Amino acid sequence: MTDTGAVAVGDELPPLSLRVTRADLVRYAGASGDFNPIHWSDRVATGVGLPGVIAHGMLTMALAGRLVTEWVGDPGAICTYGVRFTRPVVVPDDDEGALVELSGTVSELTEADDGGQVARLTITARFDGRTVLSRAVAEVHLPSR
Repeated sequence: MTDTGAVAVGDELPPLSLRVTRADLVRYAGASGDFNPIHWSDRVATGVGLPGVIAHGMLTMALAGRLVTEWVGDPGAICTYGVRFTRPVVVPDDDEGALVELSGTVSELTEADDGGQVARLTITARFDGRTVLSRAVAEVHLPSR
């Protein structure tokens, strides 16, 4: 958990790099019920114009959310979280998978009703050097010390 008394605008969250494999896509499909073949079949994915099998958008969003929860230490501290999907994460059929690189910055601090603070976090998610989420923003409650 972050030291909530020492948070300032401009602070960077510790970066997080995560690999997504085809096995992860299978597990996510089972948990979410999203069995769209673009998430497991190269033939179908390329047939609809994709470069290959892609990760579920909501899985990519969840990975970016993990950056926030690891920083704040309490998933219940997240007040709001939203993203726009700009580019897919293409997951190769190998043992390495796709590398998603996550970073974030404290972009705003406001006072909360309980004397704590609400930190607005701007999140960046990259795959293959390119941004895959835009307008990725979370607001987290930081309790008073």
